[in-house]
Amino acid sequence: MRQEAIFATRPCPLCGAGRDQAEPFLSDTRDESRVSTSSFASRKIPEYMSHAMVRCGSCDLAYVDRPPSVASLAASYHAADYDSAEEAEDAADAYARALTPVLGRLDSCGAALEIGTGTGAFLERLKGFGFTQLIGIEPSIAAIDAAPPHRRPWIHEGIFQEADFAPESFDLICCFMTLEHVQDPGALVASARRLLKPGGMFVGVTHDRRAWLNRLLGRRSPIVDIEHMQLFSAESAKYLLEHHGYASVDGSSFRNSYRPSYWLRLAPLPDALKNSLTGMLRRSKLDRRRLSLDVGNFMSWGIKPR
Repeated sequence: MRQEAIFATRPCPLCGAGRDQAEPFLSDTRDESRVSTSSFASRKIPEYMSHAMVRCGSCDLAYVDRPPSVASLAASYHAADYDSAEEAEDAADAYARALTPVLGRLDSCGAALEIGTGTGAFLERLKGFGFTQLIGIEPSIAAIDAAPPHRRPWIHEGIFQEADFAPESFDLICCFMTLEHVQDPGALVASARRLLKPGGMFVGVTHDRRAWLNRLLGRRSPIVDIEHMQLFSAESAKYLLEHHGYASVDGSSFRNSYRPSYWLRLAPLPDALKNSLTGMLRRSKLDRRRLSLDVGNFMSWGIKPR
């Protein structure tokens, strides 16, 4: 799977500062011979490949200054593999626990939209919270095919387009582990604000590149990924919402819970050793449990002013 050539240099997609105000952050480590449909799959085994990234000296966002086109990215996700349905359920449980204290700020729980819904696992949790209209957007055909049949009517295949929805029609819009992947995260949250009812809420989940574990692992962190067009910190994730007119912006880190064998897949170990240990874990009773860890994921939220 080869992406089209990259020519244009973009400014910071968060604050708009020019490339002249940025410094090198990550070198280009892509290997086209290793890029495949699994490279754009959710929760894949880390490949530690990345586009060249720079760090904005104005807002601290790390971003790809020469990204692939929107069409090229959309095609890559459309064709991506999907083999993480079980982990998607675990992630949805973690998001639901983190979001529960925040949902009390909503006036109503009517319509909800999730951008990058995967199998619709989190939409299922929103149904449990009492939301009556559920819509998910997902570009990966394989992810939609992996969804249980009763969720598929909620899921629209494709990329998020504001024009597909009526203004001020949603009480809640969620975007989990997707803001790093789009070419223009500012345009996405601005579109979401226009689609929210006054008093409605946008909630995002991103990696915090300044979290202790990501700083410790450096280039061996799973967040170093060919899929990521930008990497946020906790502060820049909140600034993204403030910059686009949201009120009462806040956020918090949270813990994810997965089987030990999944955590092992993310560890920076030699592949042969990792595969051997993973096989042993999957055959053991230990892997029936869930291990809860704070690995640097950050949830941010903001309200559309009434």
